[in-house]
Amino acid sequence: MMPRLVHIPFILSVLISILCLATQPHTAAAAKNNVPPPASAASSTTIPTTTSIHGRLSLPDPSSSLNSTRITLNDGSTHNTYTQPDGSFVFHRVPPGVHLLDVQSREHHFSQVKIQLLEESLDSPKCIEYIYPGAPKQAIPHPLELTAHASYQYYEPRQGFSIFSILKNPMLLMMIVSVGGMVLMPKMMEGLDPDQKEQMQKQMAMQQDPSKMLTQMFQDMTGTGEEPEVPQIEKKPFYQQ
Repeated sequence: MMPRLVHIPFILSVLISILCLATQPHTAAAAKNNVPPPASAASSTTIPTTTSIHGRLSLPDPSSSLNSTRITLNDGSTHNTYTQPDGSFVFHRVPPGVHLLDVQSREHHFSQVKIQLLEESLDSPKCIEYIYPGAPKQAIPHPLELTAHASYQYYEPRQGFSIFSILKNPMLLMMIVSVGGMVLMPKMMEGLDPDQKEQMQKQMAMQQDPSKMLTQMFQDMTGTGEEPEVPQIEKKPFYQQ
């Protein structure tokens, strides 16, 4: 009985070693499957979260030069940049969302552009142009090409000498009317009757003395003035035949 009991532990150790050898290929295969991918492969599959907005400013006259102009996104709270000598500009690292592009120019008026960036299509932004707030909108392609619509005029140009500007002066017009009345008045009086001339002379005399003119006006209104003389009719004798 003792020799058989001695061989039992030996047999158990052999069986355990065989089981360990049998499980080693499976653990090796599992470890091989859990190996992380290379860094290059991981970076190639990542989706970008920002993009760049490109554009260019120009003037209606190609021979005119454009000074360096400040351009902002969302009133400058997130991005702002300046144009290059050729008028081009770029915004880097613009996140998805709706952004409003403004050209902060003191000399020329440019359109506002509303830019919509979607996470699934950052490389193809949707751009809508407004000539001024409230104006009809129109879609424009990207990169942006913005042309100035008008130029700001801060000062009124000096006007040259003109004879018509002198005639617009009210004081000069009053002088012309007064001189014309003085010239035409004698000619108008030549064709009047003696009674009308006498009445006009009285009116002119009253105009020289304002107190007399007011008195005459008051008498005319109240009817207390001198009554006009009634012409007397000459009576002729009546002869009977």
